[in-house]
Amino acid sequence: MTGQTSQFTRFMLTDGGLETDLLYNRGIDLPCFASVVLLRTPAGRAALEAYYRPYLDLARELGAGFILESATWRASPDWAAPLGLDLAELDRLNVAAIDVIRRLRAEYADDVPEIVLSGCIGPRGDGYVPGELMDVAEATAYHAHQARVLASAGVDMISALTMTNVNEAIGIARAAQAVGVPVVISFTVETDGRLPTGDTLMDAVLAVDAATEASVSYFMINCAHPDHFAALLGQQAPWTQRILGIRANASRCSHEELNAMTELDDGDPTELGQLYRALLETQPQITVLGGCCGTDLRHVTAVARACLSPA
Repeated sequence: MTGQTSQFTRFMLTDGGLETDLLYNRGIDLPCFASVVLLRTPAGRAALEAYYRPYLDLARELGAGFILESATWRASPDWAAPLGLDLAELDRLNVAAIDVIRRLRAEYADDVPEIVLSGCIGPRGDGYVPGELMDVAEATAYHAHQARVLASAGVDMISALTMTNVNEAIGIARAAQAVGVPVVISFTVETDGRLPTGDTLMDAVLAVDAATEASVSYFMINCAHPDHFAALLGQQAPWTQRILGIRANASRCSHEELNAMTELDDGDPTELGQLYRALLETQPQITVLGGCCGTDLRHVTAVARACLSPA
């Protein structure tokens, strides 16, 4: 919805930390942390379906909607060579990822009140550090390729997750706008609540809206613990009303600490659920609930029960 926040009429659940769950909890190897490679084999596709189904079951149980996020976070053109693929094969895997979630939507269509197919786009580089920044024109041109592929596969929207900088977020928003698909921008913040570039979350949201004529459907925060950003959402302000989704980390560790870990820090699911509920007390417009690094079905279940249950 151009020019204003698109508000879901019900709570929408989504999944947890897909890559950390598959890698650490299920022992599935993900080269370059890219889950899209699983689409190369029937066994990999089955593993993805087995990952998604319990979340859809949870949505069915609680009467919530669900956003099915495709396994394409690390599947933009620069990742083809490190994954041993050519660009045409990577494009086919992007389409296959949407085919998987489309089949799941059909399977659960009669049981879950609303299911949205979201094509996931990640940063061109690292999800924790901005690296060498692109200007807006370069970011738009780079992400236009994956946006076109996802749009042609029939997604309902595009979600840009773990955005570390404003220029890339604007670029993805413009690329999605060019192919006529609604877009969601999700920023990651450090332990001080700022983007890795040092920008405040408020400034980032306002900058993207200003550069895109507020074409972004809504904003999210992901890949950070609630303790890292709760203070920013302690009171209502016009810019906070643009934030409709939270996909928090289970761990309170910094991104630098998480990068150095060899074991998963899965935090406390029950506590995480209560922290989400506290966020909703000051930001009741938040209706999209899921997890990021270190979270799995336990965490999203705790979050959903805490937030969807009557006070």
